Amino acid sequence: MNSVDTVTMWVIIVGLALGSYGLRFVFIGLVGDRAMPPWVLRHLRYTAVAILPALIAPLVVWPTATEGQPDVSRMAAATVALVVGLITKNVLAAIFTGAGTLYGLLYLLG
Repeated sequence: MNSVDTVTMWVIIVGLALGSYGLRFVFIGLVGDRAMPPWVLRHLRYTAVAILPALIAPLVVWPTATEGQPDVSRMAAATVALVVGLITKNVLAAIFTGAGTLYGLLYLLG
């Protein structure tokens, strides 16, 4: 692993902290007391729908537990969770059936 200069590291950390604070302040401090336009609210509804697959997909396709190789157990668990979610329209049912499938197949297949 490359050694990073201490000053460079702290400049990056402080810059990211200021950027993160600035983004939050814009929405909470400047816009928080005003009504948002309907088109903004319509797009904000899809935030969770976009973020959850973005967090899960790399763990299914390139899992670190298998050193980046696709795994039958993870693919099957993702498929089961997707199908249960589409059929039941229940997020918790999809999560628990996917987790149960993953742990069950990991136990059975080793």
